[in-house]
Amino acid sequence: MSEMLMRESMLPRRSLAVSLWSFWRRGRKVERAGYVVGALLLVSGLIHFGILVIGGGSWEGPLSLRKAMTFGLSFGLTLITIVWAASLLRLSDRSRAALLGAFTVACTLETVLVSLQAWRGVPSHYNIETTFDALVARILAAGGVALIVIIAALTFAAFRGDPMVPISLQIAIRIGFVTVFISLVVGALMIAKGMLLVFGGDPQAAYATGGALKPTHAVTMHAILVLPVLAWLLSFANWTERRRLRVVLLGAAGYLVLAAVVAVENVVGLAPSKTPLALVALSVLGVLAVAAAGLLALRGVASAFTADGIEHD
Repeated sequence: MSEMLMRESMLPRRSLAVSLWSFWRRGRKVERAGYVVGALLLVSGLIHFGILVIGGGSWEGPLSLRKAMTFGLSFGLTLITIVWAASLLRLSDRSRAALLGAFTVACTLETVLVSLQAWRGVPSHYNIETTFDALVARILAAGGVALIVIIAALTFAAFRGDPMVPISLQIAIRIGFVTVFISLVVGALMIAKGMLLVFGGDPQAAYATGGALKPTHAVTMHAILVLPVLAWLLSFANWTERRRLRVVLLGAAGYLVLAAVVAVENVVGLAPSKTPLALVALSVLGVLAVAAAGLLALRGVASAFTADGIEHD
């Protein structure tokens, strides 16, 4: 009896693992390349994190290895997520290869150049002190534009719909792509603001204020991970699609409320200690909604498991 219960408890984990493995096993060459490169970028971020912790280097300022760590972790995670989400979109093989190939190259270039400048002990953005530094700054800016164009194309594809993909997952992917597009636009605005200050003869102001919208940039970047993963997990709950959709919308509403609060605080310039109680309550409500959606998904998988979850086609 206990052996049977043990087998039943292992079934969900095994099915989830099989589903994830299918995205590698059945993945196209460009998708596998994206996963591998994303993993390497994550390793780069973790290595820089280890150097900072062990070496006791500075975590602040434009010369800190923290930036190399952040870019490695963020771009690695984003690349893997985008490749995974894009595998569920209706795209021709040529378009998929072009978009994901270009996205992989752009993510790699951004991370490598930022890390290179960090190890050289010079700022990566807003830096035009030498010909080489100016070239790096321009390449980083061009890479940011390329990322925006690619994500815009993938966002458009996400709204085409696919009858083979549950509507709950389609909605999660659409919201995720829209928010990551917003995140990249915010990043481009930060770079543009900083470069205007540099060309205006005030580089110190660029370093001090050019990245003021980082919290908004960060919180909108990773909805593409949270929401589609939530919908994917729900596909293993033996519920009606309408019920799954309600949980996804709950999580999406919470995430968007949290992102909106962060953006308002960021744009207005509110310090955390001076944030109005209403905004604090809204942000807490947003976090609770996302957490509740995640707990509902886990409960659904645990109590009404089905092995017919989403896999790579």
